[in-house]
Amino acid sequence: MVLNTNKNLKLYYSIKEVAQMIGVNESTLRYWETEFPQLRPKTVAANKVRQYSEKDIELLRNIYGLVKLRGFKLAAARKMLSENRKGVDKSVEVLTTLTSVRDQLKDLKKHLDSIV
Repeated sequence: MVLNTNKNLKLYYSIKEVAQMIGVNESTLRYWETEFPQLRPKTVAANKVRQYSEKDIELLRNIYGLVKLRGFKLAAARKMLSENRKGVDKSVEVLTTLTSVRDQLKDLKKHLDSIV
């Protein structure tokens, strides 16, 4: 039996936790499940509670990057994910990095403007 020594590492996350991580509403996640066949979180028995894995969360980040950051329509994002998954992963990673750098530069500019 393998023990989880890292208590911060979870195997599954609730829809509420994932919605907060991604930055969208829970209803958006439910809707994306209907639009993207690749996205199928585990559901628990009778009450149908969704449990998202790290793989599901990574896919959601890619969907978010395509739809919310790059402005793709859902059909185009679905096509892009099915045809070029590795390219989408890299593209979203680059876009996320650039967005982070932009935000840091804005903060730096605000700081510099306050000094002057």
